[in-house]
Amino acid sequence: MGIKNFMGKREESSSIERQKFQVKDFMTRKLITFSPDQGITSVMDTLLKQRITGGPVVDASDNLVGIISDTDLMHVISDSRYHNMPVGNRLVSEFMSSQSATIDQEADIFDAASRFLKTGHRRFPVTKDGKLIGQISRMDVIIAATQLKGDEWR
Repeated sequence: MGIKNFMGKREESSSIERQKFQVKDFMTRKLITFSPDQGITSVMDTLLKQRITGGPVVDASDNLVGIISDTDLMHVISDSRYHNMPVGNRLVSEFMSSQSATIDQEADIFDAASRFLKTGHRRFPVTKDGKLIGQISRMDVIIAATQLKGDEWR
């Protein structure tokens, strides 16, 4: 007496195209941005009102020129006290991080998670030909991970 298989025909795994979880599918496109000649107090107000910890700095042509973060603002506050200078007179360009690391929109969320772990960054701007097109945060990667099915964790 032979063993019968009651399972239906299975599709070959090579014929099934797995859904890609790329940065471009989870990045934020509507961003709060800052300009290099913007006053620091204006940035502080925006960060508080929007409940964010930083954002990209762009020039008049939307080219990414840096990042301003709450850590940069701690330098502003500390520096202002040390030099007895009011915070309000300071500009973003004086304190922003100009060496901003970016991530490619085609990168997958696993690469993004790895980069977040290696660098300690909270966000990565996404650019195309030098122009800012979006930003991905740690939370965006977590959101993407919650949408993965068991067989996509490879």
